[in-house]
Amino acid sequence: MRPEPEGLQPVVAGLPESKLRRVTAYIESNLQRELRLAELAAVTHMSPYHFARLFKRATGVSPHRFVVHRRIDAATTLLTQSSSPVSSIARAVGFRTASHFTTTVRRITGLTPSAHRAGRLVGEPSIETRVATADADGSISTRPR
Repeated sequence: MRPEPEGLQPVVAGLPESKLRRVTAYIESNLQRELRLAELAAVTHMSPYHFARLFKRATGVSPHRFVVHRRIDAATTLLTQSSSPVSSIARAVGFRTASHFTTTVRRITGLTPSAHRAGRLVGEPSIETRVATADADGSISTRPR
């Protein structure tokens, strides 16, 4: 095996950094609509198969899974920062139905959109319940909000 000329490194990691930045920026700015593999590959001027292979090598996840996770990240931010209906948030991040959105959020995060909005875990008592329980035990003397 010949050594590489100085300054040239073989590409082992996958998608070059500039193409990865370009496609992730494209994904971020188009989360609200359907993103197909061929469209993402075209952003990097690659065939869909080659793009998908190099994207997964660079990020550790498939392009589809990356897009879904970015949608969920954006949705959880919207859920905690706005009072928009869940169905509006679902459409804003690219889901056609609130049902599919709810199922996907729960599968990925373990929480329903309502739980994200409330800012607490499913099954965990509310802040008021925890404070009232603590008061009954006499260990903490704070009042409910």
